[in-house]
Formats: sequence, C-alpha cells, structure tokens
Amino acid sequence: VFIVFVARIKVHELRDKSKSDLQNQLQDLKAELALLRVAKVTGGAPNKLSKICRICVDLSSNLEVFLVVTFRDSNVVRKSIAQVLTVTSQKQKSALREAYKNKKFIPLDLRPKKTRAIRRRLTKHQLSLKTEREKKKEMYFPIRKYAIKV
Repeated sequence: VFIVFVARIKVHELRDKSKSDLQNQLQDLKAELALLRVAKVTGGAPNKLSKICRICVDLSSNLEVFLVVTFRDSNVVRKSIAQVLTVTSQKQKSALREAYKNKKFIPLDLRPKKTRAIRRRLTKHQLSLKTEREKKKEMYFPIRKYAIKV
C-alpha cells in the first residue's frame, strides 16, 4: 500500500495542457470539492479523507497494489479550480488576440484598458493634421532663422 499526498497544481504545468485536458481536470477538481463538502456535512475530517485506487502494477505476476490518495484541503481545491479557470480564460483571450491581430476593428475587451481620458484622446495622426489655412500660413511666413556674426 502506497500513500500519496496530492500536491497543489502548478500553473506552469497547466499552461502546457490542451483545452480538453484542462476541462477534464476541472471536472475532477469539482467532483473532489463536492466530495469534500459532503464529508464536511456528514462529519468526516477532511484531512483524513482518502480514496483508494486499485492499480495492477505487474501483469505477469498479477501483483495488485493499492494506492491511497489523500484528498487536499477544500481551500486548496478551490484555489486549484480558480487556477484552471484562469488559465483557460487566458488561453482563450490569447487565441482571440491572435485572430484579431491585423483586423481593423478589435472587440472592446481585447483593446488596451488605459484610462477613459486617454482612450478619448486624439490619435497621433489626428493631432498632426493641419487645416489648409495653417499650411499656407506656415508656407508664406516660415519661422525666421537668425545667425550671429562673430
């Protein structure tokens, strides 16, 4: 009998997983949380909860090994669920950013947040535009340049 304590999820490992793997992991974590909540109501100590898995290690000798996996604390499971959800949403958003990369219009949630005032400012191009009258005035009356004779 082997006793294994299931460690917390590492986010850098989650980022490498595919969407379907993340969905499966999310379902497992939610099921685990449901079990922990039931155990809490029925009076079982969450730290003493464990699930027994039968694993056949050596097929030739038919040696059966029981693996006891102890559940995590409910707070750790909740945090893990949040991490999985965060990674999935980040992946979705990055995929959308790639899709809209060279498009003229980008959805509001993909645009940079900044502040309201900055978002309403004129663009650099709009600021540089000049009226016909301004152009003529600059052309006919350029800035005078003086040189000092030594």
